[in-house]
Order: sequence, then C-alpha cells, then structure tokens
Amino acid sequence: MARPSAPCSTARKWPKHFTRTITDGDFTFARNDAANETETRLDGISVLRTPVPQAELEAEATVRSYKALSTVERAFRSCKTVDLEVRPVFHWNEDRVRAHVFLCLLAYHLEWHMRQALTPILFDDHDRTAAEAQRVSPVRKAQVSPAARREAAGKRTDDGYPVHSFRTLLADLATVTRNTVRFDRGLCATVPATPTAFQQHAFDLVGIVPAADL
Repeated sequence: MARPSAPCSTARKWPKHFTRTITDGDFTFARNDAANETETRLDGISVLRTPVPQAELEAEATVRSYKALSTVERAFRSCKTVDLEVRPVFHWNEDRVRAHVFLCLLAYHLEWHMRQALTPILFDDHDRTAAEAQRVSPVRKAQVSPAARREAAGKRTDDGYPVHSFRTLLADLATVTRNTVRFDRGLCATVPATPTAFQQHAFDLVGIVPAADL
C-alpha cells in the first residue's frame, strides 16, 4: 500500500480563502471575500518582532539586523564548502572533531580580517558609507557605492590595480615563492621571489612583509 504524501503548504493555506459546506450528499464552497480582502491589504508586508526594547534596538536597526542574516549565511557557506570545507569530517574521535571545527572557525576569523583589510582590491564594496547614504529606507534593496560600480564595470580600482574575488586574489598571491638554493660544500641561500606591484600592494594592505627566513 502506497504511503500518503504529506499535505503541501498550499493545501494548508487555501481553507481561509473559501467557505465550504459538506453534507451527506453534497459539497459546496464559495470565496471568502472578507478574508481575501484582508489578505490583499497585507500582500507584500512583513512584520518583524523582537524582544529587545525599542530603546536598545530601534525599528531601522531591527531591519538592518534581520537583513544581516545574509552575511551569517554566507559565512556559514564559506566555512562549510566554498573556502574552508569544514565538511566532510574524516575524524572519529570527539576531541579531533572539535579540534577540526575549531581550526576551521579560526581560519574563517583570519579570512574575515583579511577581507576587511583587502576590501579596496576586492569586489566587496569598500565604501559602505556612500552605499548606505543612497538608501532611502533600510527596507529598500541595498545599493552599492559609486566606487564599487566603477570597479565592477572596469575591473580596476581607482588606483589602477586589478579587482579580484577573494579566491582569485589568493591564487595570485600563491605565486609568491621562497626558494632555497644549494651550493657546493653545504652552502645554501634562501631567495624569495620579488612580488609584483599588485602583490606588494596586497601585502601592504594586510601589513605583511615577506621574509626570506622563517
């Protein structure tokens, strides 16, 4: 015998839009105009409720906090699959699983700070103040700043550097090498590769000085 499927969301919602009468030999229904009119007035309206007092979190701040959930979701996706790949976990010991997750979160903490410092050469909007000034209301769709639009159109920063995503930037920086040259009689020297002008600019943004010896 086939197992009945669960009722869909539409099946659970339609009764409030109709009145119905069921008898032993008949079934009739009609549109519930009063209920439909009420629903029509609320179309496109969302209500946010919070237990935080208004003195601590005003209406606009509540909306911004709610919309900031997308940032949390992107961070979760970055940790889980895109950048850090916290899954799958090939550990069976509880302590090792906790250590694995801790290192992934620590890595994302480092990535977050790197993104903040490297924003001028990333597609991320680095002029948030100008972008926010363009929004009439926090309910409206977020806008990008003029600087971000210029970067997206020309793929160049205002300083003439190429604009990267975080992943392509790391791929570019990965070409900076540190070579060990060995000579006769056991002599050796460490020779770091000379960064390009763009790579040096990226290092300057995060405050890194590549060292020959570690």
